[in-house]
Amino acid sequence: MKFNRIFMALLLSLALTLAGSGCVSQGEEAEDSESVDTMVESADSNIRANPVTPWNPETTEPIIDPTAYIHPLASVIGDVTIGAHVMVSPMASVRSDEGMPIFVGNETNIQDGVVLHALETIDEEGGPVEKNQVEVDGKKYAVYVGERVSLAHQSQIHGPAYVGNDTFIGMQALVFKAKIGNNCVLEPTSAAIGVTIPDGRYVPAGTVVTSQDEADRLPEITDDYAYKNTNEAVVYVNVNLAEGYNA
Repeated sequence: MKFNRIFMALLLSLALTLAGSGCVSQGEEAEDSESVDTMVESADSNIRANPVTPWNPETTEPIIDPTAYIHPLASVIGDVTIGAHVMVSPMASVRSDEGMPIFVGNETNIQDGVVLHALETIDEEGGPVEKNQVEVDGKKYAVYVGERVSLAHQSQIHGPAYVGNDTFIGMQALVFKAKIGNNCVLEPTSAAIGVTIPDGRYVPAGTVVTSQDEADRLPEITDDYAYKNTNEAVVYVNVNLAEGYNA
């Protein structure tokens, strides 16, 4: 009982001290507090430029199409281009602060907990790190994700990486130092590391592909493949979600 009385007295003393010091604001002080909150939000926005680093002295703001939707609990940082009708869901991270740029094509969806990041593409002398880049139409990227791609929950696209159009990257799948073709499927928890997956192939759930021979022997997507139309349906849902959230 004596300990409880002492503990309550200490709590009361702390509360009075905070109130007297201005840490607990009331009345007119609320306006000052709101001003500070606004400044903090601006400085720590979920959509912001990359920081200056030894390997990159320049900052670049993301370029985001006005029809795309970036959830307030997602982050888009640095030299990132996001196309039309893209949906970026809560806790997704598109972070172009080490490897850059990152490109995301029209009508692609980046679902909850997805990570897009990359190894450094500029050295500390300002020169390009060619091995950590992918080339598309004459331009080099750290990560390139095409159009109508679904990046399902908690998947990771870690550059150097390329994902072709109309491809489905399943839940918790990984793409690293790899190129994924058009109309492909990486089933949940699969991985493609250091390989090129040909167009129209799928990687079975839980399979880790690390040699080009394995990649070339992957099964083709046929009309009776269970997930043949999955990506089309997921893209439809997320394009409409982006429109609905923006409305």
